[in-house]
This record gives sequence, structure tokens and C-alpha cells, in this order.
Amino acid sequence: MRALAMICLAASGAAVSPAAAQDAVLGNAQGDVAVTIYNNGQSLVQDDRQLSVTRGRNRIEFPDVSARIRPETVTLSGPGIGIVEQNFDFDLLTPDKLMDKAVGQQITLIRTNPATGVERSERAKVLAANGGIVLQVGERIEVLRDDGLPVRAVFDRLPPNLRARPTLSVTVDAANAGTIPARLSYLTPNLGWTADYVALFDAAKGAMDIQGWVTLTNSTGTTFNNARTLLVAGNPGGGGGFRQLTGTMDSAGTESSNRERLGDYYLYPLAERTTIANAQQKQVSFLDVKGAPARSTYEFVNRWMGSSTDPVSTASVLRFSTSRQGGLGDQLPAGTIRVYMRDARGDPQFIGENRIDHTPMGSAMSLRTGDAFDVKVQTTVVSRTRKSDSRWITKMKYVVTNARPEAVTVLVAQDGLYGDVRIGDESLKSERVSADRVEWQVPVPANGKVELTASFDTRF
Repeated sequence: MRALAMICLAASGAAVSPAAAQDAVLGNAQGDVAVTIYNNGQSLVQDDRQLSVTRGRNRIEFPDVSARIRPETVTLSGPGIGIVEQNFDFDLLTPDKLMDKAVGQQITLIRTNPATGVERSERAKVLAANGGIVLQVGERIEVLRDDGLPVRAVFDRLPPNLRARPTLSVTVDAANAGTIPARLSYLTPNLGWTADYVALFDAAKGAMDIQGWVTLTNSTGTTFNNARTLLVAGNPGGGGGFRQLTGTMDSAGTESSNRERLGDYYLYPLAERTTIANAQQKQVSFLDVKGAPARSTYEFVNRWMGSSTDPVSTASVLRFSTSRQGGLGDQLPAGTIRVYMRDARGDPQFIGENRIDHTPMGSAMSLRTGDAFDVKVQTTVVSRTRKSDSRWITKMKYVVTNARPEAVTVLVAQDGLYGDVRIGDESLKSERVSADRVEWQVPVPANGKVELTASFDTRF
């Protein structure tokens, strides 16, 4: 029912106000636009326009602002003007809204005889527009139905405050009459960017090519035309949001680059102006590195006293560095890295993806891309005996198998070693990497198996 009203009204001959007609002729009313976009979905819009004012009070309308504008963040600056009041009209003109606003008013219905093409018009009062259009036509009550008969509604006028575009109206006091340059600034959500990376890994060469893309997403309800665009990498307060990051930064980098900064954030200005259309995603390249050193490894992490009745796949891990020497040579904004490898035919195939946090230059990275098919670990609690009233001896066994035709090295980690845990006998020397974790680098021959054993002296 509602769809019928929208179809009919789309071809209506509704009268249009002079302001709306002018908007249709002028197209986008924005001036020289600059947009600063943050990782958290917030953006700063700065719109430079020329304003014609008279001395004293002026009511100025700014069409084509973001439909998600935060009105409390608006500032208008220009020589000799001061803001008295501002209003944001976000009730946008649609066939449904036009009919809703017409409830209780008279409209004209024009019906066309499908056989003769003759049009007949009659006045009708709109009684309701909730899930369907109910009309009073003369002495009868009629429901506008989807019966296939051609009918359209003609409205006498546009309702006040119903806009074709999101419009900010500002009342200002002007010291002098004339045309002045002014800058409208405001914050808006729903305009954000993320970093996406495509990595092509060559295991034989121990290297990868990586391409970094900025992905802009605009769902503000407004297009920003030919905008100067600046991206800010970092997490300024006020954005919020839940982050799920599973890529590991093994060690944070300590290197600096000559990239422009803003306080604690890095700036990525786009080289050319760009139009950021509403309901659009746009991608721009910002990183292109060839032959960066990288290696594929395997990792298995066991919780304290964890036993598995069946062998468990290790994680496939891609390790690389962001250092200037021997790495990517850049800092990496938070985003998703998608990894590809070439198959026997030379075609790149997707092998996994993961997210990373904002990563300083010089960082050592471990990117978990998925589960290994041929490299597995089975853990067993061999025995657990009381040593004293407050001490226990726990013996663990880790069986690492490799069905690949080449030797591999598996990082086996034991987590959960809280308190004063002491490692007794172990078949391979471990490394204590934190208060609650030890790691072994376990070499496993091609099509082979290795048994790792260790005993732990614990309070519990």
C-alpha cells in the first residue's frame, strides 16, 4: 500500500517553493570542502563558502551538510559576524513524508482512464497515512489501493521544514553588508576509514609483497564533492567502539619516520582532491612494498594442565617486521591483512587474514592466518604428584607431528604458569617469555614426530 503511494507521488506535480527550485538548479551547495577523517568513524568537515549578508540580523541556510551532523559542534567563522541562533532541519522530503505532512489537508487526485486516457481530477482530504493512505473524497471514505489503475496525487504546497536536503540554518549578526568569506565547521559520525592490506607471500624466497589500501566509507546522507581529504591514524577520545584484534605485535617498534604527525597521531593526506559520495566505499593506495622479508612458522599454545584426547592443529603464523632495515619500513594503521600465496600454476590464492592494531615502525609481527593441516600437537598430563603440603609436581608431554615433506619448527608455548612455578626436567631447553609463559622451539623432521616432555613444580 505504502509502495503505491510512493510510486504515484514520484510523478506528482507538487508545487515547489522558490528555495527548493533554486536548490535543484544549483546542485550541491557546498563550497571549498576539507574533510579530516578519523579511525573511530568521526570526521571534521570544514566548508568554506561566500555569504551575502545585510547589516544586522541575517538568517543563512547551509544546504548539503551531513545528515548526521552533530549540531552542538558547529562553528561559523567570518569577518564581522557572530552566531545568534542555529537550527538543523533533518526532516527530508520523501513521498512518504509528504503524505504524512498532508494528513488533515486537501490534495488533488488525478485518475486516468486506462481505456480512453482521459484524466479526471477530484479533491480529497487525507485522513491517515499509517500503513496505507485513507482519503475522504466527497461523502465517501476511500483507501488508496495498489489495483493497477493509474492515479497520482498533487499537493498544493510543500510543508514547512521539510527539506530536499539536510539543511543547517544559522542566524547571525553582521557588522557590515556585503559578501564575506566564512567557514562552517562541524563534526559528523558515519564517515570513517579503515586500512586494508593485501600481502602476497613467497615461501621459497622468504619474502612478501604488501599493498596497503585506505577504505573510505560514507553513510552520512551527504556527498562531499571534490574534498581535500586528510586521514588521521589513531584513536582520539570520543569515538568508542569495540575492537577485536588478534594479530600479535611481538615487540613494539622504536623507529621514527618523516610522516606528518598531529600530536600522537599520524596523518595521511590524500594526494588529490576526491569526491566522497554518500552510500559509497572508496579505496586509495597508501603503501606498496616489494620483497619484504617474511617467514612462515607454526605455533601452539597450551593452557595450564590442558590435555587433548586428539591431536590439535597448530596455528599458521606469518612473521615479519615493520623496521626500516629488513622490513616494511613504515608504521601500519590498524586494519586487516589478507594473505595470498601462489599455487603450482602460479595463481595467487587466499590463505587467511587477521587484524592488527596501530603498529609503530620497527615492530616484530606475528600474523595468525589459520590452522595448519599437517602440523599438529597432542598434549597429555602424564602425572601429578604432591611434593609437600603446598607444592605439586606436574609432568607434561607434548607430541608434535609433521606430515609435510619438509622439516618445520613449531613454537610450543605453555601458558598459565602463575606464581613461583619452577621448571624441572625438560627434554628441550625452554625460554621464559613472561611470568606465566614458557616457549620451546621444537624442530620436527619431514614426515616425522617429536615428543617434548617437561615437569613443573607449582603451588597448585
